This record gives sequence, structure tokens and C-alpha cells, in this order.
Amino acid sequence: MQKRLGRQTVALEHPPVILSHAAVGGKQEGEGPLADYFDHLSEDSFFGEKTWEKAESAMQKLALGKALEKATLPPEELDYIFAGDLLNQCIGTSFGLRDFGIPFYGLYGACSTMGESMALGSLLIAGGFARRVGAMTSSHFCTAERQYRMPVPYGNQRTPTAQWTATASGCVILGAEGEGPKITAVTCGKIVDKGICDVNNMGAAMAPAAYDTLSAFFQDTKTKPQDYDLVATGDLGELGHAIVRDFFSRDGIDMGEHFQDCGLLLYDREKQDMHAGASGCGCSASVLCGYLLRRMADWCKFGDVIVTTPARHDEMIAYTSQLMHVIALSVCDNDELFACQGFEGGSFRDCTRVAALDPAMWVQLFSLNAPALTQVVRTLENRMGQYRQAMEAGDVEALRDMLARASDRKKRIDLERARGDDVRPVFRNS
Repeated sequence: MQKRLGRQTVALEHPPVILSHAAVGGKQEGEGPLADYFDHLSEDSFFGEKTWEKAESAMQKLALGKALEKATLPPEELDYIFAGDLLNQCIGTSFGLRDFGIPFYGLYGACSTMGESMALGSLLIAGGFARRVGAMTSSHFCTAERQYRMPVPYGNQRTPTAQWTATASGCVILGAEGEGPKITAVTCGKIVDKGICDVNNMGAAMAPAAYDTLSAFFQDTKTKPQDYDLVATGDLGELGHAIVRDFFSRDGIDMGEHFQDCGLLLYDREKQDMHAGASGCGCSASVLCGYLLRRMADWCKFGDVIVTTPARHDEMIAYTSQLMHVIALSVCDNDELFACQGFEGGSFRDCTRVAALDPAMWVQLFSLNAPALTQVVRTLENRMGQYRQAMEAGDVEALRDMLARASDRKKRIDLERARGDDVRPVFRNS
């Protein structure tokens, strides 16, 4: 059973695990201080599409696809996905997810959507109603400006309290078991409206609710800010962050140096002219799914997560995941497949398991990582050619040497993994 700690907080007896996470961003995000923590960055705001709304759908496809790829899970292994965006009827999410075939709960929590999706997914898993759940959201500067403020071509002036809506998406895969950070409690906030009506001062409008939710969490869990390595809010920006700190100081509570806001982390506010900071549900989602979870893995020494560069990540994914799919697809795209039905052994089933994939998703993943993937495919072709030449020439010694070398490498890496050694290279950012 779950345990209620107070009016707003539930402690989870069987805490869900964050199995994988992925962050996608646009051009401005790629120019910010957290660029190295994104899994994919676009050079413009269109992500290869013709409209900004379609670009937002593309971001969600990418984020979910990469999170599934990291978890080595096909879409059908997710029981549900909770996701949303800032657009009317969550249209970006609806079109982004329609090819995945995952049972979908659409959320409109505005800037709280990432936290809301993770909270609901965690409750579902902890309650025994799901094994694996996706949680995802996005925002896009141009779609948000067009819907809520002024058309982008209008070029209206921004006030000092204005924040920049992040063009970004973040996704996590939650599981009932596995290794990784665990979600041990969920606190639901309340609507707190102090009458702030300025659309260019969202930090001040959101700050009272953020203060109220944090206060409830501290009271329900009988903890204080100093008990945590980090207390983070989503996108209050400079003014909203200062207001929350001031509210707590009036209660005699010092939030300390570990109190941060994702809206103050995503951009270099001075160099990028971001005024009060970042906003939008893609802000907290991308900072969490890129920077924070990677740093957390580094601090906690989780064995299944490493910190690397986007380029090196693409190379490793091409070899360890995408190449395996190319091999499985090539084997299944053979006239002998149905003729040999009933004669397949365990090795054939293991090799071809991943071939039953979602073509639309994998076309996009292959295309986006084409340089790295074509290189590993070329290397494999050369290696296969060496095997073919040795067999055609009847060169038993060469064939024996190649088999022995590959077999020894496989046994060695399995032995190191069984001993608990970290067999992978770690690429750390300077």
C-alpha cells in the first residue's frame, strides 16, 4: 500500500525507476551552457518540417524514440504514455505520438506537464496498474508566441521580466523495476492565484503556487531545504525564483545555495539576451532529462548511465543498437524466411527479435544518425567480406583466427561485466 504523508503528498512503497531519459532542443538551446547534455539539437526551429507545429511533433517523436532506444524497448513495451504540450488540444503531442500505437493520456499542465506526467506515471506503476510508462512534454518558442502573445514576425519588444519559451522536449521511461533514480514520493500542487495578469511576467504569476507546493512537501515529509542536494523549480525565471526565496525567508526558512530554477540554467541570459530566463514545459523537461539526470547519475555512480558528448553518443548508439536492427531487418528481408519456418533455433530468434519494429520511427532514427550508422554498416560489410573471402578460399587458419579473436572478445566483456567492472569508456565534459 502507498502511504499518505499529508494532504498533498504520497510516499510510494514500491518506487518506480527512471529507466532512461532523452532531451531534444533547438538552435538557441544548442548555443546555451547545457548544449552537451542534449541527445539531439536542431540547427533551426523547424526540425526538418515545414511548420513550427509540425516541428514540435517531430521533437516529441525524437525524444520518445531516443528514450526507448536507450532503454532497448520497442513502443509496444510501454503500457501507457502521459504527454502534452502548450498548444490547443495538445495537437503537437497527438500528431507526434500517433504512429507509436501506445495507450495515451493527453495532459495540459502548462509548465508543470513534465512533473505532472511523471507523477501520474509513478502512481500508476506504484499502484500495480502498469509495468512501464512514458512521460514526456515539449514546448516551442514560435508556436507558443503565436498562440499566446504576438506573431513572431511582428517583432514586438520584450519587457525585462519576459522569459524565452524553450524549443525543447524531454522524455523519461519509468519502470516498476530496474536500475536508476527512483521516484519515492509525489506531491500535488494547488491553484494559487494572486492576480498577476501580465503575460510578460509569468515568473511572478507562478511563484505563489511554487512556494505553496514546496511548503506542502516540506511539511508533509517533515524535511527542510538543507536535507537535499538540490531543490529545483521548473521555469520561474529570475523574478519568480527571487519571489519564492523571499516567501520562504518570511517564514524563517533559508532556501540556501542548493535552490535552483531550470529557467536560470538553460540559457546564458546575458550573451543570449534571454531577459528573466527560460520558460515553457520544454524548459524543465529538457533540463531534467538532459542535464539533471546525467549529473545525478554521475554523483550517484549509477552503473547504467555515463556522461558523454552528443557526437560520441550517436556513434555508440549506431553500433550497439541501430546496427543490430539493420542486421535483424536484413536477415528477415530474405526469401528463405518463410521457407525455413519451423526450423528456427534460438540464435535465429535472438538475432531477429528487434526486426518487428515501427518503420516510421526507425526511418527517422536511422536518418538522423546516418553519418555514424553508415560508418558502422561499412565496417561490418568489410568484416563480413573477410569472412566470405576466407570461406571461399578454404583458408581454415584465417577463419579459425577470426572466430577465436571474436569469441575471446565476447567472453572477456561478459566476464568483466559479471565481475561488476565498468567495461565502457566514460567521456566526461570538461
